[in-house]
Amino acid sequence: MTTRVLSTDEAKTTITQMKALLEGGLESTLQQLKTQGATLSDPNVWDGVKAVEFRSYWQDTSAKLDAVKAALTDLHGRINAINIDIMTAGGNA
Repeated sequence: MTTRVLSTDEAKTTITQMKALLEGGLESTLQQLKTQGATLSDPNVWDGVKAVEFRSYWQDTSAKLDAVKAALTDLHGRINAINIDIMTAGGNA
């Protein structure tokens, strides 16, 4: 186990940028994908043999997008907590 404590300005900037991506662009993009996929999954909007194939594939993909979003949200929370701990240990809290 290391005793080194380090949180550079680059780390702080990267954490802030990751937070912005998760809260803004990425979350919005994932939601837009889910909305578009839901629209295409409606047989009243898009139907046929290949559309049925898409619906089957989309159901799995949509669930994976939800899992990715949850994992990224968890990751962000962990990064914030770790950085706070590092800053506190280094006397920069």
